[in-house]
Amino acid sequence: MSRADPASPGIPAPPTRSLMQRAPDLLVWGGVVVLLLISFGPVDMSHLPKLFTNSGNMRQFGKEFLHPDFSQVRLYIAQMWLTVQIALWGTGLAVILAVPFGLACARNVSPAWLQQPMRLLMNLLRSIPDLVIGTLFIVAVGLGPFAGVMALALNTGGVLAKLFSEAVESIDKGPVEGVRATGANKLQEVVWGVIPQVAPLWTSYALYRFESNSRSATVLGLIGAGGIGQVLFESLNAFAYGQVAAIAIVIVVAVSLIDLLSQAMRSRLL
Repeated sequence: MSRADPASPGIPAPPTRSLMQRAPDLLVWGGVVVLLLISFGPVDMSHLPKLFTNSGNMRQFGKEFLHPDFSQVRLYIAQMWLTVQIALWGTGLAVILAVPFGLACARNVSPAWLQQPMRLLMNLLRSIPDLVIGTLFIVAVGLGPFAGVMALALNTGGVLAKLFSEAVESIDKGPVEGVRATGANKLQEVVWGVIPQVAPLWTSYALYRFESNSRSATVLGLIGAGGIGQVLFESLNAFAYGQVAAIAIVIVVAVSLIDLLSQAMRSRLL
């Protein structure tokens, strides 16, 4: 309980918390500090001084990196466009998966016997790295962008399903009850009472994941899933750091443009 500040009569002093009230916060942050100390050795933080003692190697790399080679810029742009297409298709398929799966995972829409198995399935899809999923599809269908599309679709589908289900669980019950009062069945309640409330938020989540997938698709190229990542990997293996710099610039420009477009679209939705 706050008490009056003697220096300022009539103005209550800021509320204070007892040691027992602050104990949970102290335990949480103390635990974080302990974990950081425990993990100091396993993550080789002792190598931090090497950033300065081996700075000559970094300067040599940086010198070559500051002279980008744009002699194959048309190839880089074409491959970047392919990467964007991979991300677009991967995100599109993920949304198609996430809509029914997200509804099935929502506590206020689906029964427990369906909800729990679907949550476990979505946890599985989210926990497997997209590089692993991409490798599995490369084994199945061969090298190329299709493996990247499917890897992004499954991994992103699991992420979006969780986000979609959380959005459904936070809806206002009033519109749903109003639709139910008209004698609508369960599917009509979802279509007319749930979807209109969550559609803008779902679209925002999908756009954000498309931004992320534009970067993830680049990494998938390293395992042969096509796109700019494959060209980047080949340039790195050839120690052609001028080409690497040019590719990095193309990636940064493309991702920045996608981010600006996504922000503009989200601002109109929310």
